[in-house]
Amino acid sequence: MKKTAIIQISEAGKDIAESLRRELGARIILRTDVGKQWETYDAFVFVGAMGICVRTIAPYVNDKHVDPAVVCVDSMGQNAISVLSGHIGGANELTRKVAAVIGAREVVTTQSDNAGLWALDTLSERFNWPVASNSDMNECIFAFVNHQPTALLMDVRDEGTDYLEKTLPAHVSIINDIREADPKKYKLLITVSPFVRHAPEDMLELHFTPMIGTIGFGLAHHPEDYESIYDEIDEALARCGVLPCAHKYCTIDVKEEEEFVKLLKDEYGEEVVFFTADELSKIEVPNPSDTVKKHVGTPSVCEAAAILGSNHGKLIVPKVKGKNWTAALAIDYKYLREKQGHIEIVGAGPGAPDLVSVRGRKMLEQADLILYAGSLVPKALTECHKPGAVVRSSADMNLEEQCALMKEHYDKGHFIVRLHTGDPCIFGAIQEQMAFFDANGMSYHITPGISSFLAAAAELQSQFTIPERCQTIILTRGEGRTPMPEKEQLHLLARSQSTMCIFLSAAIVDDVQRELLMEYSEDTPVAACYHLTWPDQKIYRGQLKDLAKIVHDHHLTLTTMLVVGEAIDNRQGLSALYDKHFTHLFREGDDKHSA
Repeated sequence: MKKTAIIQISEAGKDIAESLRRELGARIILRTDVGKQWETYDAFVFVGAMGICVRTIAPYVNDKHVDPAVVCVDSMGQNAISVLSGHIGGANELTRKVAAVIGAREVVTTQSDNAGLWALDTLSERFNWPVASNSDMNECIFAFVNHQPTALLMDVRDEGTDYLEKTLPAHVSIINDIREADPKKYKLLITVSPFVRHAPEDMLELHFTPMIGTIGFGLAHHPEDYESIYDEIDEALARCGVLPCAHKYCTIDVKEEEEFVKLLKDEYGEEVVFFTADELSKIEVPNPSDTVKKHVGTPSVCEAAAILGSNHGKLIVPKVKGKNWTAALAIDYKYLREKQGHIEIVGAGPGAPDLVSVRGRKMLEQADLILYAGSLVPKALTECHKPGAVVRSSADMNLEEQCALMKEHYDKGHFIVRLHTGDPCIFGAIQEQMAFFDANGMSYHITPGISSFLAAAAELQSQFTIPERCQTIILTRGEGRTPMPEKEQLHLLARSQSTMCIFLSAAIVDDVQRELLMEYSEDTPVAACYHLTWPDQKIYRGQLKDLAKIVHDHHLTLTTMLVVGEAIDNRQGLSALYDKHFTHLFREGDDKHSA
């Protein structure tokens, strides 16, 4: 968070200054103290006349790369104006934040902002992309904002490149090879790559280096020249065509107390991860060593550590040797644009297309194959697919057919989304698929989704945990064709009197009601929620004694959530958060992230 100072110029702006102080976590200082505090604060917000703001800061303005952000708000709170260090210092972003706090109109004069173009000089800090090129940044920006033809070369995929692709200006063309960077066609080349790329001499070049590499290293015992190893590794990788791009260093745990390791962590602030010899020995490498195995118990340290630390990624630079060290570099496959299959198991949410997560939506937009649970997931969720993507319902496919289809696309290097209803980890039937992926060494990941039990709480306008009455939610199902473990029979779970959300059980509602009545009173509130958040959603409330009748009378089917418990429609519980004696949400020592 930026350290921000508020300068109240006139009495008329007192209320605005106080609002900004609270919302920005800022401090109000005197105008006469701005010069003394110029290097202390990251940002200054003046409340008052622009002329006074400009005259106050004028003696201290130096360079946009070091100057703090300055924003001016008129004393009536009608306009928030970006004055100094718009991009680099963050004044444009702060202007938008200030305008939102006080309901003012934001005034930003930066050309790239107003033209909807990338702020090239902010990408490095925004995405942690160090600049590796020698062209003057201002020349590159001038060409870019004046719509000179620009080539964009991206060897990797990360948050930043996703942003560039999604917001691609009309005068920018994506190229796939440096040989396509023709100076007769393009004035500027923007490169996002960890690899050495040389633009033609007649082109402006802006090369960003994404920090996505994992360096594995081995060390001789207590090398005396350890202070030079850091630079020596970078120089060796550069000779292999790779720029300094490491975000993580990995090695064997017996080297944890080496001086070089301490230097990495303390002097350079690098993340260092340690693996045991047993963990490293399980990794296949191109250059195993009997000597290394004899000394530390594994045939490889640097290559194995690089691969393991990069989530079993691609070994980009095999073992290179220095005087007292070895090193290798690997990159997680998720960052590489080369043909490498991947499966993303995505939670679709309860049904409404706009309740899929932002990440899940992005996955659907990128997928080459979308395989969705057609009987449970609305097809509307898949309509954001890219041109040429295969969209297939799995409703008429058995497990073997589903796996075969995904494997076929995986082997072509495709990106596959397996779309499951709700959250895939709750009765999602993904266990068997993951077993298949594991057995075939396939890359996969899970993107969570909003479960239907959360949609039930929202649609019922009920808090499922009531202070001093009910603090537990049970997610379960009745015993149908799939047997329940003996200790998880419904009547045993019901003894807690918790809020119970029962999945996949409308077809056996008579048995469900009978078991619940063994512990809950017959007048316990219940709700039968059909097709939650779908266009034909139906919710029926009642008492437990009538649950089976509700389900039968309305012909409710498999896609029905049964909810039971006194939390339904309860407005009697009081949260300690609103108690007049409440002062702190967390006591000292509590885990502040547990919620």
